[in-house]
Amino acid sequence: MKSSKILHLHSTFNLGGKEARAVRLMNHFGGQAVHTILSAEPDSLSARDAIDAKIKVHFPKDAPALAGKPSLKRYRELVAYFRNFDLILSYNWGAMDGVMARTLFSRVEGLPPLIHHEDGFNEDERKKLNWKRNMFRTFALGGSQALVVPSERLENIAKSVWKQPADKIHRVSNGIDVKRFEKKPQRGALPGFKKGKDEIVVGTIAGLRAVKNLPRLVRACAAAGDHVRLVIVGEGPEKAAILAEAERCNMANRLLMPGFLPEPSRYVGLFDIFALSSDSEQFPISLMEAMAAGCPVAATDVGDIKSMVCRANQGSIKPADDEAQFAEALTTLVQHEQLRNDIGAQNRMKAQAEYNESKMLARYALLYGHALGRPKFT
Repeated sequence: MKSSKILHLHSTFNLGGKEARAVRLMNHFGGQAVHTILSAEPDSLSARDAIDAKIKVHFPKDAPALAGKPSLKRYRELVAYFRNFDLILSYNWGAMDGVMARTLFSRVEGLPPLIHHEDGFNEDERKKLNWKRNMFRTFALGGSQALVVPSERLENIAKSVWKQPADKIHRVSNGIDVKRFEKKPQRGALPGFKKGKDEIVVGTIAGLRAVKNLPRLVRACAAAGDHVRLVIVGEGPEKAAILAEAERCNMANRLLMPGFLPEPSRYVGLFDIFALSSDSEQFPISLMEAMAAGCPVAATDVGDIKSMVCRANQGSIKPADDEAQFAEALTTLVQHEQLRNDIGAQNRMKAQAEYNESKMLARYALLYGHALGRPKFT
């Protein structure tokens, strides 16, 4: 059967949760599809390194821009481009102009169906959703075939705030290849890493964006003791601010920032504690990966995080607006090895039982296959 042509509209394609999931699905569907990826931030493409070499994927330089002032001229250019594809997959607010273009010209014949994926919010909407954006989303999503969300919180927002009908909304929990994280971490997987005697390693995987509030994590590690080392894996615009905070807190010589690294299964197990200091999350993939590797978790209580970890770990999930509690939770895990071991083992068991990717892959295959008219899209 001829490969389906799928267009991906991303807010950014630097590796983060949504990008990791999109890449996993691309790799899973293999030769059944040819992919074209547009990013609203054209230079943010580090996730391309995680795409299997056998996958046919294009990053065109001459495609219409996803970012810019909304206008009918821009929307017409996008719509003309859409005609080249069988399915459009859009992701987050940064791709919403593409969603709006598809809706405004929905009566034009020959346009492919569009499925939108919403995974959460940036710093500018972490405390309160922007009412103008809500109006824009409500109208733009009206022409989409489906809206996919990973968390219960986002599902409720889609229904009550964006006024989308229940039968259009699909809550598909993220999933991972749990077995890959059961293996021992590989030596050399973290460039520049060498664990010192009696050192406790706190690690995280995150895009270096303001909403991740990584300076908060730097301060918490500094407060937890001089034997605490912090590893932040990821890329993004906030790197300088994180380094500056580490310098201010006398953490500079205990902070390792290796940039983007593929295959987290190779190195997550090197962390004694996994930490998330975000102001906003939904159903983070990195958290599932850490749990599958047997890590205890210290995190802010945002999105579905508290319900994701094992019951014994829930006491280490603290309100995002109380930095002192977050630092205290991290310090407690740092100081108690047996507690770390017990919680880590229970997190691993929960990940094995609930977060295997097979169900996620099947749900997406059914959803995309239906939109493409290919029931055997697996």
